Amino acid sequence: MNQILSVNRCLRRLALIAFATFAVQAASAEPLKIAYNDWPGWVPWEIAIKKGWFKEAGVEVDFQWIDYVKSMETYSAGGLDGCHMTNGDALVTGATGKPSIAIIINDYSNGNDMFVAAPGIASVKDMKGKKVGVEQGFVSHLLVLKALEANGMTEADVEIVNTPNGETPQVLKSGAVSAIAAWQPSSGQALKLVDGSKTIFTSADAPGIIYDILYVTPESLEKRREDWKKVVKVWYRVVDYMKNEDHLDEVLEIMAGRVNLTADEYEPLIKGTHILTIDEALERWKEGEGLGSVFGSSKIVDDFNLKYEVYKKPEVIGKYFDPSLTKEVQAEMKK
Repeated sequence: MNQILSVNRCLRRLALIAFATFAVQAASAEPLKIAYNDWPGWVPWEIAIKKGWFKEAGVEVDFQWIDYVKSMETYSAGGLDGCHMTNGDALVTGATGKPSIAIIINDYSNGNDMFVAAPGIASVKDMKGKKVGVEQGFVSHLLVLKALEANGMTEADVEIVNTPNGETPQVLKSGAVSAIAAWQPSSGQALKLVDGSKTIFTSADAPGIIYDILYVTPESLEKRREDWKKVVKVWYRVVDYMKNEDHLDEVLEIMAGRVNLTADEYEPLIKGTHILTIDEALERWKEGEGLGSVFGSSKIVDDFNLKYEVYKKPEVIGKYFDPSLTKEVQAEMKK
């Protein structure tokens, strides 16, 4: 009898272990929910989606096309495993309650974020005493401050008019402001909408002021680290594919099609975004001061956020970054 009871207990224990293992496997099989949108540094994911590279890599993903601000709201509410954000906006979501860890530095803006002036304004210095339409507290506002600083000016030399990014082209056309600052596609729309308008400063004049990054929740990274590593590996497969000039036509077709533009319309948007190779990304991952390091850039943004009371206390910059997956993928690529 004792032997029978012992066997039964063993069988029950094995059944429980099997059930627990199945539950873990089932949970890990859930697709990683990742938001992306029309920023040119994030649209390249469409290449991997179209070509089935995630399936080849053995990872289930659910890429959700969500407007930038809405995506951050959805992420903060717990509806996503990963969200694409600028390094500055990730600090804001973290300071207000949703911690994030960066695992991919996709790009830095290289001209797509623009300070666009109305006809008759030839330079940043011509903006003295005039109005600038910009969404306060966001990266375009920081770009304006950098432009003013580079020209020996301060924010006191202009009048900031708080304007949602998507409304900046219409506000410039209305004549209510003398210039706007915005990111693509709004910045490009402003140039098209207002005859004679021109850029007087862009992110290409301050490379590294705006990094565009894939952030994930700490919980998801801990539980699904190997799956996230596969996502990182797919990203750099996309980057290598894009960097091959023989693929340019196909790349343009896929990316432009996702945002309902022609290839000719889309090509300048790619040029205004510096997609980082894995070696370039690892250089940016190094801790340091200034815009050449994502740490240094984020410290500058943290100071900006504190100055404009976006949040109250300095953020611990290092907790937002984990370059280890990129390093591991690079090591595997070199084997």
